[in-house]
Amino acid sequence: MKSSYSVTSDSIDTEAMLAEVGDAAAGGTTLFLGTTRNENEGRVVERLEYEAYEAMALEEMRRIGDEMARRWRVVAISVVHRVGVVPIGQASVAVAVSAAHREEAFAACRYGIDTLKATVPIWKKEFYQGGEHWVGPCHAHGASGRG
Repeated sequence: MKSSYSVTSDSIDTEAMLAEVGDAAAGGTTLFLGTTRNENEGRVVERLEYEAYEAMALEEMRRIGDEMARRWRVVAISVVHRVGVVPIGQASVAVAVSAAHREEAFAACRYGIDTLKATVPIWKKEFYQGGEHWVGPCHAHGASGRG
């Protein structure tokens, strides 16, 4: 199985990701994009900033990819997460999966993004009118991520 995992401050190149997971053995390819939005919980978000514990984030992404390959007949996986400032409307995270069949590609991609958001040590700080707020896996595990 082919796989790639990265954390970058650059824009996510979805064409490159789709090329990475392209394979003649794949009958289905999915691409999930998590994009920054301009509103959260009724507040106007002005910008987002992401921070990562990069070495651990990459290790966790690989672990998630290994689990995806164990559960489904995945042909290839590509996962990219941005750090730094991500403008409203741009992709902050992307998961591309190719598999023998579409059901496997959808299921593996869904598992990948859901597990990434719950476990990978990457945190998002929302800057909105009148304040700021940390959001991320530290919040999901019950720690106070508010800053």
